[in-house]
Amino acid sequence: MSSDKPGGRASGLVFNPWNLVLLIPFIVLLTPLYNKESPTLFGMPFFYWFQFLVIVVGVLSTIVVYRMTTKAPVRRAPGETPDVDELDEGSAE
Repeated sequence: MSSDKPGGRASGLVFNPWNLVLLIPFIVLLTPLYNKESPTLFGMPFFYWFQFLVIVVGVLSTIVVYRMTTKAPVRRAPGETPDVDELDEGSAE
């Protein structure tokens, strides 16, 4: 995707392979996978402790995708003023 903006930043929807990691928590939608009572963990049936595990996996996968897809902030040269597009996007310091 090309951009007319200075710095070559693209606007709109941009695909990144790291976003596929967010599909992992959707395994919980497969009900036959966790619709059972054994094995138990500390007396808790599999159905319940698997739900807690999926929450942790979902949070971790979201953190990984966020960190891998967030770009480092661009530093401007001292004295350089931001243009209108940068001010509209809120990237000005």
